Amino acid sequence: MLMSVALRYLPPNVKLYGLGAYALTATFGPSFGIPLAGWSVDYLGWQFAFWQVIPMCLLSMALVSWGMPEDPMKLERFKDFNVRGFILGVPAIIMIVLGLEQGQRLDWFNSDLIKFLILGGLTLLTLFLANEWNHPFPFFKVQLLKRRNLAHSLITLGGILFIMGATINIPSSYLAAVQGYRALDTTPALLIVAVPQFLIIPLVVAVLNNRYVDCRYVLAAGFALLAFACYLGSHMTSEWIRDNFYVIQIIQAFAQPMAVIPVIMLSVTGLDAKDGPFASAWFNTLKGFAGVAAACGIEVLSIHREHFHSTVLVDQLGNRPLHDSAISVSEIAHRVHEQVMTLTSADLYTYVGIACVVMIPLIAILPTRIYPPAIIK
Repeated sequence: MLMSVALRYLPPNVKLYGLGAYALTATFGPSFGIPLAGWSVDYLGWQFAFWQVIPMCLLSMALVSWGMPEDPMKLERFKDFNVRGFILGVPAIIMIVLGLEQGQRLDWFNSDLIKFLILGGLTLLTLFLANEWNHPFPFFKVQLLKRRNLAHSLITLGGILFIMGATINIPSSYLAAVQGYRALDTTPALLIVAVPQFLIIPLVVAVLNNRYVDCRYVLAAGFALLAFACYLGSHMTSEWIRDNFYVIQIIQAFAQPMAVIPVIMLSVTGLDAKDGPFASAWFNTLKGFAGVAAACGIEVLSIHREHFHSTVLVDQLGNRPLHDSAISVSEIAHRVHEQVMTLTSADLYTYVGIACVVMIPLIAILPTRIYPPAIIK
């Protein structure tokens, strides 16, 4: 609804700023969520992690009531409700998400339950998309995927969510596993990315809200900066502490809105007003689903690299005599664990950097030049 409202009600000269505010859900929210949860648990108890949403919801309800015009109710639309699509689509998404979230724990396709969830979910999803193609009032207008800009935006969105999820998770996981940081101790590093968004996003929007600026170049520059940040992170050692991540986080603070806002702009600019809600449905649903898939992919990569480095280090250790008999077995295990987590984190940065580089050539192939809503072509 948020994107649909921005497209429908905001005047052209501020529409891009509204979409920039929507980008905060991808740039500010994830980086701010971990510090907020850590503060809540440490000072107010774990219960507040569930209660803290209520004040913001009440404020949002008040702002919606005050700021949005009220449309007349059209109850007759229930007669055209896409019942078949609802019956096929809801269980399809639930089954796929549950299969992805529980796959690692249940050893993926060695589990009959995971086979049923993922294969059954994909079958229902195929039937759902076939229904949407032919239904006069679909939830998702599949025909919109013929638009190059929207198709590219959806592909790029999946890459961005994987990249941003990893770059948030890597420092937190490393500092907790190697340096013993609590969630609250990682707050400064995460806030370096989150807080500046309120200044950087308007600056990026102001640049994009210009006839002479091609958003595709800004998108490519954003991915290039993310790749550079990952390159710096790939050289991390077990001596790194929170301060060593500050430069990487500052680069990401600028790079993330440079990547997210052009993708939103490409996905919705130039669409007919009647197609706006359908494009919003595609964008937001994929955003939620890709977040789960990205978290699953990062977890699988992490476990795979941990096992690899653990095997290699233990094998090397077993082939070398210990020169210091005073070192206990527990101390050796601790040092091996530190190196495994460090090497795994460096590998993840490398993989994420490669993903950033791979996304750049697509920008030259798929999307076409667009102009901001305030500019008449």
